[in-house]
Amino acid sequence: MKQITSVAEMQAEARQLLKRDVTIGLVPTMGALHEGHLSLIRKAAEENDEVVVSIFVNPIQFNDSKDLDNYPRTLEEDLALAEDAGATIVFTPEAEHMYHSDNETMVQVTRLTNHLCGIARGSGHFIGVCTVVAKLFNIVHPDVAYFGQKDAQQALVIQRMVRDLNFPLKVEICPIIREKDGLAMSSRNKRLTDEQREEALALFGALELGKELIESGEKNSLTVINQMCEHILAHGDIEIDYMNIVSTETLDDVETIDEMVLLAGAVFVGDVRLIDNMLVDPAC
Repeated sequence: MKQITSVAEMQAEARQLLKRDVTIGLVPTMGALHEGHLSLIRKAAEENDEVVVSIFVNPIQFNDSKDLDNYPRTLEEDLALAEDAGATIVFTPEAEHMYHSDNETMVQVTRLTNHLCGIARGSGHFIGVCTVVAKLFNIVHPDVAYFGQKDAQQALVIQRMVRDLNFPLKVEICPIIREKDGLAMSSRNKRLTDEQREEALALFGALELGKELIESGEKNSLTVINQMCEHILAHGDIEIDYMNIVSTETLDDVETIDEMVLLAGAVFVGDVRLIDNMLVDPAC
């Protein structure tokens, strides 16, 4: 496995791979790899000749400097995990390699980002996400890019960006990987205390409750959301950032549940922000 740190070297490597007519799978990450990331890398390795894993804590997608400073960084461990999962190249640029000091160009997807985390984290969050992912696509030239369903809004936004800007690649969305007790795997989980780790399960429990209510015939979103919020608030010192039931295509709020919907929630457990979601079909 190669570790590449400079943009120019990664671009040169990508050009050589393209000349060899091999397929390239890209797994963009911010490091602190866990089983969720590794499942994406293994999927990419199954489907491609070469697998590039990017590890880059993207500063322009953080609206809170403390959150950026506290984001876990475990590069040496990440390199070993990525190689074991099937990565052939790990791209680990520094911020000054990715952004010029006088950088003026950003990429924005508009309507889909005016929901959920786009409201909670501010409009700059998804501009930062789209900009760095577009740069990675231009640097690596992947045939397929792999993202996790846990970041459902991000995945939908990236798919729209790829469509609208005619990027010649496929975006593949892979299932959420959970701990045995249901907690969605996240790099941020490492910041939870043991007590907070138990409290964090309330988010998954609320999603399960919402799913149960919808599948038993409840069609009123507000009724479902209220019970989900009550469940969370009854299980520890948790602040709800948002809890919504939205369209799987537009992310618009759904009032009456008569087709597949996305239950999406974000909470603060202490100062750690966690997100999770669940697709629910009332016909099931």
